[in-house]
Amino acid sequence: MSAVIPKGKKELLTNLKISCDALLDKKAEDIKLLYFGEKSSLTDCFVIATGNSNPHLKALRDNVEKTLKEKGIELFSKDRFQPSGWLVIDAIDFVVHLFSNEQRENYAIEQLWKDADEILLKDL
Repeated sequence: MSAVIPKGKKELLTNLKISCDALLDKKAEDIKLLYFGEKSSLTDCFVIATGNSNPHLKALRDNVEKTLKEKGIELFSKDRFQPSGWLVIDAIDFVVHLFSNEQRENYAIEQLWKDADEILLKDL
């Protein structure tokens, strides 16, 4: 089911599109967007994507961070690169999770948050 985003969240949708475009520019795989609405006080949305190697994950992370900074989107925190297969970029209103295939299967974050609504890329 595709999420219905409240009209007051237009900036969120714009920022999600910027992030997804940055991921697609570097060939991220299997991008999913989970929208929480009032279900979470931590953030509004997760962007989840897969990279095929540690260098690919680092390139994805670097491109998202660079693109968000260029657009004036504040990052709350960022990971130093450690070849763990999971990188996180916290942009406050949304969090980008970058996984290797193995870690994405291992952590199954989509299953942990299965009550979230999905935003389809084509709807951004």
